[in-house]
Amino acid sequence: MDRREFLWSGLAAAGALAAAGAAGRLLAAAAPPDKPRRQAVLKLCSQEGKVPGKGLKEKAENILKFGGCGLEFGGLSVERARQIKEELKGTGVGVAALCCGYYSLIDPDEAKRKDGAEKLKQAIQGAGEAGSTGVIFVPAFNNHPQLGWDDGLKALADLLPAVGDYAVKLGTRVLLEPLNKGEARFLNRLEQAVEICRASKSPGICLMGDFYHMCKEEKDDEQAFVTAGPYVHHVHLASRIRWLPGQDHLKEPDKPERSFVAGFRGLKKIGYQDYQSLECNTTGDKKNPLDPMVEIPKSFAFLKAQWEEAKV
Repeated sequence: MDRREFLWSGLAAAGALAAAGAAGRLLAAAAPPDKPRRQAVLKLCSQEGKVPGKGLKEKAENILKFGGCGLEFGGLSVERARQIKEELKGTGVGVAALCCGYYSLIDPDEAKRKDGAEKLKQAIQGAGEAGSTGVIFVPAFNNHPQLGWDDGLKALADLLPAVGDYAVKLGTRVLLEPLNKGEARFLNRLEQAVEICRASKSPGICLMGDFYHMCKEEKDDEQAFVTAGPYVHHVHLASRIRWLPGQDHLKEPDKPERSFVAGFRGLKKIGYQDYQSLECNTTGDKKNPLDPMVEIPKSFAFLKAQWEEAKV
């Protein structure tokens, strides 16, 4: 099965739910099968800038030493994407999502919305060339002009189908990222991202979960991932204080460590297959300076133990 076929088959369940109507969708989301169709996998990776190394090949060598298998990048031109693909060839390290961020698809100005859609398509070109999981997309941060939820959802439903179909043609996808209210007020929970995905009616419009933001916004990590089901194609990893997973105690020793077990259980229930990437502080602070060469492997070991603890 090639990447394009995978994108379509990964959302086959979503199409069935849509045909069943709103009530059927809610029931299906609330009562998933006890066993996933595929066994979930733990594919740890990191944003490229967080990994020590003088060049990309050294970073790739280090992520493998740490126990990971991929790197996440920012926005890439087609030319740079080709260079990265060539540099990583034969290393065993894959290209995870591209963390591109904001595009103005819910700006009150229609012309700016259309321009945002075109710029998002440009980002998709780099993702497709690199063989990336998808382009991470934030509809608006708090400081951006933006429509309210209803009008914003309509604007996205108008623009995203063509964007999503374009992503499918290039073998990649768009990944909506819910953020906490301190950073963004439009999109905060995975269930809201699901509504956008369904309104878009394109297998190229999907979502991701970020454990740091989820800690602030989701009542139940497990149920959040189960509800998002086939739309989930990337995960960001960070502790409660946005340090490496397993390191909350270094700065806040009197508070509980952020647990990933419930979220991992949810990912196992949906048979999650894609990357989980570090997006966090890997060097500590003046009081607690950290060596990423030492601490990232420890964090990956912590995450692997949490994954094993998440029984389904």
